[in-house]
Amino acid sequence: MYKLYVIPGSHACRSAMLMLEHKGVPHRRVDILTLLHPFVTRLHGFDAGGQTRSAGGRRTFGLRLGDRLGTVPALAANGDRISTNYGIARFLDERHPEAPLFPADPAQRRAVEEAERWANETLQMAARRIPGTAAVRDPATFCRSAGDGRLGYLLYKRELTRRLVIPRILGRVFVAGPNREREVLAELPAILDRIDAWIEAGVLCGPELNVADFMVAPSLALILYRPDVLPLFEGRPALELVDRLLPEPSKVDSSV
Repeated sequence: MYKLYVIPGSHACRSAMLMLEHKGVPHRRVDILTLLHPFVTRLHGFDAGGQTRSAGGRRTFGLRLGDRLGTVPALAANGDRISTNYGIARFLDERHPEAPLFPADPAQRRAVEEAERWANETLQMAARRIPGTAAVRDPATFCRSAGDGRLGYLLYKRELTRRLVIPRILGRVFVAGPNREREVLAELPAILDRIDAWIEAGVLCGPELNVADFMVAPSLALILYRPDVLPLFEGRPALELVDRLLPEPSKVDSSV
C-alpha cells in the first residue's frame, strides 16, 4: 500500500488525494504538522521536486527553505519517492493506466497540461494569498471559520493554534499582509474567467475528469474559505467544478 504524506487542509495535498481516489489506488494518508513538513519529508527520502516558488514577487525564507528541503504532497510507492503533484500525476498514469489523468489525444493533452501548469504555478499561490489577507487582517474571525469547510479544517485542528500560527505563515511566507488585500482580490475575477473559459472549451469539468480538474478544484475550495468572495463565484461554471469535486460539507450531509 502506498503512503501519501500531506498537511491537513492543504489544497495542494488534496489534489494528490483526489488523483489517488480517481485511480482507485490503495493508500494510507500520513498527516504531517505544517512548518515541520520540509524536514519530515526530507527525512523520509523526498526532495522538493525541483520547484522554485515565489509569492508577491518575493522568494521568502520559508519558500526557499521548502524548495530546498522537501515538500508535500509526497508519495511513497514501495521503493519510489515522488514529490509534487506534477510528479505524482505522471507516476500514477505510468504505473496505473486505468482512469487516466491525461487525455490520449495529443492536442487535448497539451491543453490539459497548460491548465495544470497554470493551476500549479499561478492559481495555487493565489489561493493561499486571497484568503490569507483576510486571515492576517482578522485572525479570530477567519480562523474560527477555518475549522470546517470543503477541505476540512485548515492546517491545525485547534482553533487557538490556527489563530496564532496561520496568520504568521500566510503573512510572512506567502506575503499576504493586509496591504496586499486589494491587489490579490483584484486578481480573482480574471482567474475565474480563465477557468470558465477552459470549462466552456471542454478542457475542464468534462465527462472524464483529468489532472487539471484535480489541481484547480482544491484551490477554488480554499479561496471559498473566505465567504465574502462567494458573490464572485455565483452562477459561474467554476463554482460548478468545485461543487462537483469538493461540495460543501452541509450539502454532503444533507444528501446522506
